[in-house]
Amino acid sequence: MRSVRTVLPVIGIAILLAGAALFQQAAPDRYGLPEIEVLDPGPTGQRIDQDELFGNFYPAAGNAGISQDVPRPAVLLLGGSEGGLGGGAKQMALSLQEEGFTVLHLAYFGAPEQPDALERIPLELFDQALEWLKEQPGVDPGRLAVVGASKGAEAALLVATRRSDLSAVVAGMPTNVAWNGIDWARNGQSLYSSWTASGEEVPTMPFSDWNASDGIISVYRTIEDPTHRANADRAAIPIERASAKIMLVCGEAETMWPACPMSRMIAERSAERSGPSITVLAYQHAGHFVFGPPVASDNPFYRRLDAFGGSVEGNATARADSWPKVVAFIKARAAD
Repeated sequence: MRSVRTVLPVIGIAILLAGAALFQQAAPDRYGLPEIEVLDPGPTGQRIDQDELFGNFYPAAGNAGISQDVPRPAVLLLGGSEGGLGGGAKQMALSLQEEGFTVLHLAYFGAPEQPDALERIPLELFDQALEWLKEQPGVDPGRLAVVGASKGAEAALLVATRRSDLSAVVAGMPTNVAWNGIDWARNGQSLYSSWTASGEEVPTMPFSDWNASDGIISVYRTIEDPTHRANADRAAIPIERASAKIMLVCGEAETMWPACPMSRMIAERSAERSGPSITVLAYQHAGHFVFGPPVASDNPFYRRLDAFGGSVEGNATARADSWPKVVAFIKARAAD
């Protein structure tokens, strides 16, 4: 698919290049994110590799109290900047499958035959995935949801503004604007938009200067700077165009990007412009690992729940509280 490079103002290029140099000096490799994984689906799923779609497909489980003959709601699941088909999103897919949803966990960069960088990903790829889901046996095409985390939440919300056939969208650690992409070969820095639509780059919010004491969240502080209001308006996700009901989940102690302030901006914009109903679940002591199924205390990942803000206990409590609400939200919207 073709994409068009955005011509950035000289000052914007200077800021990004300076930030890249500082990131190289001060930031941990991949900001502590795991290396890109492309995990097998396991015994309850299957690998999908056809046309431009690459992912793991999980047909709805038969033990969710629903006859196998009844068409099931389906979920398009999008991971974040970890790329590929990672373990965190896989756990979400398995949990949703057990709850009676058919799930497509879609890779959009970092998988075989896909770009290594999260740059200029066509939003049409997600449209294609949703159309593919509609055609699968046992799927009710009138009950579609999109669930995304972090950069996947950014994609999910953009997709929501383009389609009228979604019943629900759940965005974990979301953003109210589109941001530049992520290229791990350049230590995370990119001069391109993350997304394209009809071959044109989606307008993006400029980054702030890197501040070593604040870490990665410092480059996203422009969204809270009133002097960048015009840039924010230009890059804003037009959430008022969405038809689906929307739930946002965030942690107030986030250190990756300001997900809770951005969640409130999404809700405010939707209310001001007669957009869809938006539910925000915000957790005071949670960070960027606020979203997903509960993690058992004996799971090795449990002690890392505070890696991007909040406390281990705060993130664990938030996940235990929010995930059942996420599942109930999608089920309720599918029943509307």
